Amino acid sequence: MMIDKSKLAIDIQGVDVHYHGFAALRDTSIQIEHGTFSGVIGMNGAGKSTLFKVVMGLVRPTRGRAIVCERTPRQAQKIGCVAYVPQSEQVDWDFPISVYDVVMMGRYGAQNIFRSPRGDDRARVEGALERVGMAEYRDRQIGELSGGQRKRVFVARALAQGAEILLLDEPFAGVDAKSERALTELLVSFKAEGKTIILSTHELTSLTEYCDHVALVKHTVVAYGPTEEVFTRDLVSHTYDGIVHRVAFAK
Repeated sequence: MMIDKSKLAIDIQGVDVHYHGFAALRDTSIQIEHGTFSGVIGMNGAGKSTLFKVVMGLVRPTRGRAIVCERTPRQAQKIGCVAYVPQSEQVDWDFPISVYDVVMMGRYGAQNIFRSPRGDDRARVEGALERVGMAEYRDRQIGELSGGQRKRVFVARALAQGAEILLLDEPFAGVDAKSERALTELLVSFKAEGKTIILSTHELTSLTEYCDHVALVKHTVVAYGPTEEVFTRDLVSHTYDGIVHRVAFAK
């Protein structure tokens, strides 16, 4: 079935990505519609982070094409269409920066060359902090926060940016169950407002509760589609080389 291209947030076709002769992704294709909540799952080193880097324009495919927000990935980045919430280990938590300043980084693309915040920038930052429940921590150093609070700050940065697509790399790693639920509820509310949510995760047990689509990655996209069709024992077992335990599958 043909998909109306205007409905696509991401359209990746036949993409290969090689690092020093190693194929991180092979003949990878995926079409993700606007307003969906997709979980990207696969083993460590299966290419999930590389797929995210293609979407963000950080790596250039050796073959194939990627379209994001009807533009090239780099063009989509320039207009602030895509926001990224990194894994915890990718952030220097000792760097002396306040919660407010981290969220203000989401406004850099809309500011002048001197990075001087305007009234609209400040209003968006304050609104984003309120939305994620972190307004009272605005003057705290980011390194003083708990794992769940740090994640919410980076989600606030994405909100302040005004991105249509939110990419979250292992957002539940290092957070407690209460923080995971709070973050999930936030993301579900963003999806209800029309944003496209894409997250990679190793947490399979609750995937069916919030993701309406799932992508299975094993150096290519093995399958992508509605959760009830893709998150099955056979497909997930193939993706994880048969190592799957205590998971409630759709089928």
